[in-house]
Parts: sequence; C-alpha cells; structure tokens
Amino acid sequence: MKACFKIFAVLGLTFSAVAHAESRQDVVVHYADIAHAIYEDSLTSALSLQQSVYRLIARPRDKNLALARAAWIAARVPYQQSEVYRFGNKVVDDWEGKVNAWPLDEGLIDYVAGSYGDGSDENPFYAANVIANKVVMLSGRKIDASVITKALLTDTLHEVGEIEANVATGYHSIEFLLWGQDLNGTGPGAGDRPASDFDPNNCSNGNCERRAAYLKAATDLLIDDLRWMVDQWGPAGLGRSDLLGKGTSAGLSTMLAGMGSLSYGELAGERMKLGLMLHDPEEEHDCFSDNTHNSHYYNALGVQNIFTGSYKRIDGRILKGPSLSGLLAGSAPDLNKELGNRLNATIEAMLAIVSAAEGGEAYDQMLAMGYDLGNKRVQKAIDALMAQTQSIEKAVAVLGLTRIQFEGSDSLDHPADVFK
Repeated sequence: MKACFKIFAVLGLTFSAVAHAESRQDVVVHYADIAHAIYEDSLTSALSLQQSVYRLIARPRDKNLALARAAWIAARVPYQQSEVYRFGNKVVDDWEGKVNAWPLDEGLIDYVAGSYGDGSDENPFYAANVIANKVVMLSGRKIDASVITKALLTDTLHEVGEIEANVATGYHSIEFLLWGQDLNGTGPGAGDRPASDFDPNNCSNGNCERRAAYLKAATDLLIDDLRWMVDQWGPAGLGRSDLLGKGTSAGLSTMLAGMGSLSYGELAGERMKLGLMLHDPEEEHDCFSDNTHNSHYYNALGVQNIFTGSYKRIDGRILKGPSLSGLLAGSAPDLNKELGNRLNATIEAMLAIVSAAEGGEAYDQMLAMGYDLGNKRVQKAIDALMAQTQSIEKAVAVLGLTRIQFEGSDSLDHPADVFK
C-alpha cells in the first residue's frame, strides 16, 4: 500500500508542471524510451521470480512458496504498466497473448476441484490436465507430453485447438501453479496450493516432479519472451523502428490509441464492468492470487505515465521527458488540465480499491451481488476511466490527428448482449 501511495505522490498531479512547446517527434521518441525501460524492469523482476521459483523447486517449503508468490506479485508491477503499449504497436499486440492471456481454463494444466467439471462444449481440452497425463489427444492425434518442455508449452499447448482459453504460458499459468484455484467465490481468501505439491519426497496431489517441471518451463519461457521484447524497443528494435517509421502524427495516434483503448474497452469494460455486471469472481484479472486490485491500478498508472512522460523505475529512478501533456499545455491548456485531473481521479479511485484490498477485502469480494459498497467502489473507478477516455478523445482532435477508434466492450456499448 505504501508503495502505491508513494508512486501517486511522485506521478500524480505532474501534468501541471510540464514545460510547454514540446517537440512532437521528441514526445514519440520518449514514448519508445519509456517502453524500453518498462520492459527492462519487467525482465529484471521476472528474473527475480525465476530465482524464487528455482529455490522453491529445489526446496519445496512454505517459506519458499511464499517468497515465489511475493516475487510474482512484484513482477506484475512494471509489466502491468506496459499494457498501454497495446492496441496500436503491432509488435506488442502480436506478442502479448503469450505472456498475459486470461482468463484461462486451468484444467488444461493441472488438477482442479470437482466443481470445475470434467468437460466443456466449447473446449475439448478443458480438463486435459497435462501435468497428470503424459499423452494428450489432439484432434485424434496423440501428443507426447512425457517430458514437459518450453517447446511443448509454447508450440503445442498454448491456445491448442485455436481456443484462447487454453492458456499454457505466461504470468497467469505461473500464477495458477503458485496459488492453485481460488475456490472462495466472492468470499475471503485466494488460492491455497501447498508447497508439497512440488515435493517429490512428500508429494500432495500427485505428479509433483511434473508440476515443478511445468512451473520451471513456464517461468523460463516468460524470461525468453520478456528478453525478446526488451530488444524490440532498443536502438535497433522492431518496435521502435516501426513506431518511428510511421511518422510523427501516426506515432502520436498510436500513443493515444493505447491510452484510450486500455482505459475504455479493456480496463473499464472487459476487466471491470463485465465482472461487476455478472458479479463473477472468475472475471477478475489476477484471480488465483487475489492481486487484481494492483493489476488494475498499475494499468491505470501506465496510462498516466504516457500522458506525463514519467515512469518510476523499479530501482526508484524517475524517467521523465517530452510528453503529451507538454504538447497540450502549449495549444490547449484547459484540456491539458482537464485530462490531467481526470487521470488523477482515476488513480484516486483505483487507490481506494487498493486500500480496501490491502485492508482485507479482495477485489473479488467487491464484485459480490448485493454488496453495494464494494460495487460502488468498482463502479467509481469505471466511471473515472470512461471520463478520462472522453478527454483522450478530445486530445486526438486538438492535436489534429486522424480519428482513432478505441477498443470497445459489450459491457459498456451493448450491455444487454452480455446476458444473451
């Protein structure tokens, strides 16, 4: 909690102090520099997670499981701030599903409770349980899963059958393996997998060596994927060259498309409003760990980062440079103030969710039907996100950019369709 408020104190309200007359080209270049820094931090924190996972596998004890879980939560801090780079940067859009896809049908990976069921009309691999089965049937073909490797996960299992819910790699596969299912619904408590699930000498729930092998492979894959993305935003990287090659106006449009789409369709819609409408804890982002409050907060902070041109690195340094706020300050100071204030209002609403969660009330509890206080807390953040999106749309017009179509969500645009 203290870390969140500290970040707010550094980054919140900075819009009013940005210098005027920024160069448009410099703003786009600095946006690429922030991307490189965020992905570097994501890699660094994931390397710490990897070491914690190795320690857990070598010595499967409660203390080491707790350390691995803490390292996973820490690794989410920089990564969630990177999601504002989606919805316009093709190199990120094509890659993101490997590292942060959700929700997942966890029965593909490991054992699940009986309430999960043993089949699904939409997903024939719903309960395949690769950890328990050395042979998996794929469209009538036998797949050798006797050795769990990175190649098995990424080339064969991830989105097997072209079904998006078959998530075999990335943060959430690791999260599921560290916490197990959260069987508490909208009641208190997260997943509670025992450390003995990884201990071949004192094995609970069977297949402990294979479970450890899956955890190691998924974590190693995450490192590979993040290292690749760091390179894409380096001096000769594809992400940077594609962005700068578009031209300045298209680069600014990419920045605003990411801000608007993450704010509206993705965060306000798919990640928040949908779960609130359905009162469904399965619709929360970090559902196994009950870390969703932080996940949402850092998404919102990522949007603010791009506006202010500021990013607080995991070592405490502040990366700051030419920004969208600086552009608006010179040409539309009233809009600059409005958008800055609305971004801050979103941060405040998200921090209220964080505060409640760190006080013992998890995000999934806030979604419970009939819990007006929690529902209103979530709705206030949704409303703030929608308001800031309206100001982002105004910024597109003021900057003279081609009209941008932000990502939408049925939960916001066609709410009646959600219940069909």
